[in-house]
Amino acid sequence: MVMDTIQVRLSHGLVEKIDDLVQTGVYSSRSDVLRDAVRRLVLDKLIGILPGIGDSVKEIRKIRTKLSKEKFDLDEINKLAE
Repeated sequence: MVMDTIQVRLSHGLVEKIDDLVQTGVYSSRSDVLRDAVRRLVLDKLIGILPGIGDSVKEIRKIRTKLSKEKFDLDEINKLAE
């Protein structure tokens, strides 16, 4: 999968926390930390828009799979919850 590269400016304290997560083995790289953080943020925002009917766990798994495996557009992801 081809990924885009972005530049993000973070405070020194946040970078230290990210590095701690890598050094303790929770994540394998800074990029993995940031990718997971963005996925969690997007998922957190989407959970609030999921209807309270049907199998919401299945819907969340579907969204997580999409977020982890491909380049995405937030408008396209929002359509998953429809």
